[in-house]
Amino acid sequence: MTEQRKEKSSAAPPVARMVEDIVGCKWSLAVLARVRDGVRRPGALEHSLPGLSTKVLNERLRKLVRYGILARTAYAEVPPRVEYALTPFGERFARMLDEIASLEREFGARR
Repeated sequence: MTEQRKEKSSAAPPVARMVEDIVGCKWSLAVLARVRDGVRRPGALEHSLPGLSTKVLNERLRKLVRYGILARTAYAEVPPRVEYALTPFGERFARMLDEIASLEREFGARR
């Protein structure tokens, strides 16, 4: 039973931790928003986000894939092509972020 707990706990970080990590990073939110808008390739993502370096973009993409929010598809072409898309979990996660933004618009203006 202990082994099962270890496997389960190492499989994916808790959702609350993911929210903290992603909401706390402006680039993660920006990358996620661009992928939701249909920008799927790393070069296009980088060009659509002025100020975002290739290194930081790659780190954010890896994090979003590791969390299961984005899926990475590599095509066996010359030159190689990689695309990112929201997973079903990523779609639910993005809707949750939409709710947070909605609360901010509704109640943030009252402060």
